[in-house]
Amino acid sequence: MTKFKTVFGSLLDYTKGEMEIINDDPKNYVFSNVFDVAAKSAPYEKVVVAINLEYVIETLRAEGVSPWFAASHDEFAIVMDGEVTIELVKLDPAGAVPAATRGTVALAGEPAGKRMGQVKGTRGHQVLLPRGAAYRFSAAQPGVILLQTIAGELSVQKWREICTT
Repeated sequence: MTKFKTVFGSLLDYTKGEMEIINDDPKNYVFSNVFDVAAKSAPYEKVVVAINLEYVIETLRAEGVSPWFAASHDEFAIVMDGEVTIELVKLDPAGAVPAATRGTVALAGEPAGKRMGQVKGTRGHQVLLPRGAAYRFSAAQPGVILLQTIAGELSVQKWREICTT
C-alpha cells in the first residue's frame, strides 16, 4: 500500500505541486498552489484559485494593511500562513453593500459604523466576515489568506499564469 505524507507549506517554504490525470481529460482539472500564487501576487490582490458555480476561493498575500472591504453576503477567511489581524466594523445602513452586489467591494476611506472588534488569526484559523460588516486585514510579516466568496469585480483570474508556470 502506498503511503502519502501531507506537508503543510508556508509562503517561505513550499514545493509547488503537480497534477496527475488518471484516465480523464486534463481540461476538467486545475491545480494551483496557494503559496506559489501568493508569492507572485501583490498584497491583497484577490487571485481566484478555485471556482464552484458562483463561488470562488481566492488567495491573498497578506502584507501591510489592506483597504476596507465589504460584501452583501457572508465570506470566510482562513489564515494559511503568518499572523493576520482582521478589524470589523458593523456598517451603518447607508453604507451597507446593496444586496444585488456580487463579490467583495473595496470601500473608499474609513467605513461609518460601530466597531465590532478584531480577530488575530494564525495558521489554520478561520474567520467569518459577515454581510453588513466592513473588514480590513493587516499583517506585519507576509502571510497567506484563503477567502471563500462569490466572484465579483475584485476577483482576478490568472489561470494561464497559475497553470503553466
